[in-house]
Amino acid sequence: MVSPNPDLNGGATSDPKASPSSPSILPDAVIRLAGNSQDGIQTIGGFLARLAGRSDQDVLTYMTIPSTISGGPSIFQVRMGTGEILSAGDQTDFLVAFYQHSYEEHVGSLGEGGVLIYDSDHVEPDKSDRRYLYVPVPITSSTIEVMGGSSKDKGKNMFVLGLISRVFNLDVAKLQALVRERFAGKSEDIARNALLALDAGYAHPVENLLGQLYRFEHRERGGRPQVTMDGNTALTYGLLAAGVRYGAGYPITPWSTIMEMLRSELPKYGGTFVQAEDELAAVSLALGFAYSGHLAVTGSSGPGLSLKAEALGWAVMAEIPLLVINVQRGGPSTGLPTNIEQSDLMQAIYGSHGDAPRVVLAPRDVEDCFYVALEAAKIAKECSVPVIILTDQALATRIEAFDEPELDKLVQKAGPDLSPRPETFKPYPLDHVTRHAPPGSVVGSGKYPTVTGLEHDEMGHPTANPALHMKMTARRRDKLKQLGEALPRPAVHGDQEGDILLISWGSPYGPVKEAVNRLRAEGQKCGHLQLRHLNPLPPSLERIFARYRQIFVVEINDQGLYGYGQLATLLRARYANPAIRSITKTDGLAYKTREITEGVKRLCGAASASVSAYPTDLHS
Repeated sequence: MVSPNPDLNGGATSDPKASPSSPSILPDAVIRLAGNSQDGIQTIGGFLARLAGRSDQDVLTYMTIPSTISGGPSIFQVRMGTGEILSAGDQTDFLVAFYQHSYEEHVGSLGEGGVLIYDSDHVEPDKSDRRYLYVPVPITSSTIEVMGGSSKDKGKNMFVLGLISRVFNLDVAKLQALVRERFAGKSEDIARNALLALDAGYAHPVENLLGQLYRFEHRERGGRPQVTMDGNTALTYGLLAAGVRYGAGYPITPWSTIMEMLRSELPKYGGTFVQAEDELAAVSLALGFAYSGHLAVTGSSGPGLSLKAEALGWAVMAEIPLLVINVQRGGPSTGLPTNIEQSDLMQAIYGSHGDAPRVVLAPRDVEDCFYVALEAAKIAKECSVPVIILTDQALATRIEAFDEPELDKLVQKAGPDLSPRPETFKPYPLDHVTRHAPPGSVVGSGKYPTVTGLEHDEMGHPTANPALHMKMTARRRDKLKQLGEALPRPAVHGDQEGDILLISWGSPYGPVKEAVNRLRAEGQKCGHLQLRHLNPLPPSLERIFARYRQIFVVEINDQGLYGYGQLATLLRARYANPAIRSITKTDGLAYKTREITEGVKRLCGAASASVSAYPTDLHS
């Protein structure tokens, strides 16, 4: 990047002869904004990410926010540039520190040669550390001067946005258009003041302090235009495209933004979303919508899914298609409401009394959040089963740019199937998949089905017949087995055979893929397998596993009593393969690529030294 250190995020070295008139060209840069949640740093990051998307650049963001209502220290990190960006970056290239605590807590994230831009009204850095370039800017006082004393420091986030735009020669006209869009419908004074602060930041002579400016490599993408959004937004649009028109939920971080968006969007399509009084009421309302023949959705985070468990068991027994979203966060209990964890996998698959099989899917990135909703809806309808989508706080809040979906080919028809059923119709036939007759549909025999949570016969009538219970339990299980056998075999990135296979699910996809690229560049024969279908698993995984000497499962949950994360435990139980081991962590943060490569090297070193036959503790 900006450092003479060539290892810094794979960037270019800066040219000491460069001048503001000939900016240094960068492939990408990692920019961290550190302040308080009240400073609007998420707004700065959001504008930068959306500008990257409209400029045919790749972008990936990462944020931390306090879990208290009163707010507190917060960061927003943006990695933007040209080419495929898979992670938020191991090091920061540019740090903007709003306060002394921001500087002290985050200066360690800067790589050698990195740039520290700090508010000289509030921050006094230790300039004896010669590894960094120090750029003092009176952010607070400059904002007050531009906005007027009565505005205090409101608008300093927009001043910083203008400052960053100047540093990187960003397209200010596009940025101004984004600002106008953001404040459309509000008072004209708000947009005017925001643009005033933006222009003031852009006009600040920061190049005199930097010695040069920067510019991202230009790329002609061609093809479809890009869209830029976070994972919760992408998932919501995916639900709409899949034909979901009804749902119910209860607010909980970080699911709530999906609920709020559905409340505003569904009425535009003739649907409705109900905010219920609690989690059990929410899933029960959603099941009522589903019983009436509509594809419905409910959602929550881990604590809420626990409360929905009883009704989800009813959905399995009654074989009602339902979409359930779990935006995972740290646990147990209220745990870490605004942090990342992947500790709800066992809950999603097994969290019920009795044998209650359901489908579990996990998107790998923001784009996949859109497409996983479409697949989940298709499976729910075809298999008459609840489908749980396991996303997480990282995907929920991360912003990425991706090709605009071809909606004219993807949007599904909404509404119940009220076509007449033949005389032979049975809702729970022993020989094939359930097909419900929503209220209002005509059944030729005149015998209408019963829907209940009790064990039942083929018409839904309650029964305690032991032989029939065994058959019905088997048919509920076997339809998932048949689904698993029909799933596509996942592709392996990197070496198709060799020393190491890294397996991941959910949001660690990008850092794990980047880790494999680094390991291969160092001469290691290494591959990466991302699992999207977690229950049932896709077919023939054992054939892939057999091609590698060691298999490491990377996930954000605890290694448990026996040294294995949750997916690793499931894979070891399923395939009885002792080569499967775990790289886990529970710090509430997204994986850095170097954490994964260091974990791989530690495990490989432990194996070659034959220190122990038992799993190694690899918590980062």
